[in-house]
Amino acid sequence: MIRKSILGATLALLAASATFTAIPARAATDPAAVVKHYAELAHAKFEDSLNTSKELEKAVDALIATPSEDTLKAARVAWIKARVPYQQSEVYRFGNPIVDEWEGKVNAWPLDEGLIDYVDASYGTESDENELYVANVIANKTLKISGEDVDAANITPELLQSLHEAGEVEANVATGYHAIEFLLWGQDLNGTGPGAGNRPYTDYDTKNCTNGNCDRRAAYLKAATTLLVADLQDMVTAWAPEGEATKNVTADPKAGITAILTGMGSLSYGELAGERMKLGLLLHDPEEEHDCFSDNTHASHLNDAIGIASAYTGEYTRVDGTKLTGPSVSELVAEKDKALDEEVKGKLNKTLDAMHAMEKRAEAGEAYDQMIGEGNAEGNAVVQAAIDGLVDQTKSVERVITALDLGKIELEGSDSLDNPNAVFQ
Repeated sequence: MIRKSILGATLALLAASATFTAIPARAATDPAAVVKHYAELAHAKFEDSLNTSKELEKAVDALIATPSEDTLKAARVAWIKARVPYQQSEVYRFGNPIVDEWEGKVNAWPLDEGLIDYVDASYGTESDENELYVANVIANKTLKISGEDVDAANITPELLQSLHEAGEVEANVATGYHAIEFLLWGQDLNGTGPGAGNRPYTDYDTKNCTNGNCDRRAAYLKAATTLLVADLQDMVTAWAPEGEATKNVTADPKAGITAILTGMGSLSYGELAGERMKLGLLLHDPEEEHDCFSDNTHASHLNDAIGIASAYTGEYTRVDGTKLTGPSVSELVAEKDKALDEEVKGKLNKTLDAMHAMEKRAEAGEAYDQMIGEGNAEGNAVVQAAIDGLVDQTKSVERVITALDLGKIELEGSDSLDNPNAVFQ
């Protein structure tokens, strides 16, 4: 009896001891913390975009000061590097009105490049939709817009701002990455054949000028790059801890989570899978290529997909290699439905694998505009696999919206996906 009492007392003591030393249950993920981290990543991405655009500006200054094959190549490399963090920020466009209203200044496309500079004869001389189709700002010190004369003698950032989408024509893209891209590469006249734009450095050499107006071309490139830096600074300010965009998205955590998923779903489906990829594939049209002058489209699409995944996982690798992590939508979903969280991450990774396959093909020598070419069954299939991945992951995003009880969220659609016959009408 005594031994039993001692055993019982010992077990009771162990039980009491276990009660005091047990590890507490992991606290539930706080939606407010998720949204705060989402804003912090936005600030980091736009700050990286700003810093790389400043490096681009330095490279442009060097090209203008000393035009050569080397300085032109360096400016092109700087432009490609600048695209990486910016494309990863694009998931913030949808769901955040401040970003959406601003985005057209820096990433509008496609553009009627005849507004800016000389073009090949194959481009044509007029358009029923655009009176400025071949206005050629660089060659002309006076422009006529909607019947009124516009003084373009001095090419300044302010002039470019006034010309952007002039006459309410979206194709009049006078500013941003793609205007700069055109000025660095020139037109890609290769169709779905190999090769990108091939503008000569002598287009900026006032002592040995090709294609005329080298001084004004340099002024345009400088103004456009200066404006890009200024526009990106505005977005860095907006996503600072006390910035307007941060305050907007963090004011209501549920609305903030809605913004995150709106960005993921809309960029995945309507914008990237639809307008940027499926449309060009349906038409087999290189003019529907996003980075159509530089043949950098594969990288831009890949970085968009990385940005979409980042919005879900809360992870971002900065340009300097620093890895940022924090509270994420993934954690919120896992607490509700672990299987759904695994499903979403699996689909995001599958899309990234398809995008990397596209990147690998491009790096091996077949550019995106060749992949979407008519008769290129293998290339078409590689692009279609990435589209399929984006569409499929959107379905899981919609399931997340339901699981988190966020109500009805309208995601961007696209005729290219929803009504393909309309594309040919």
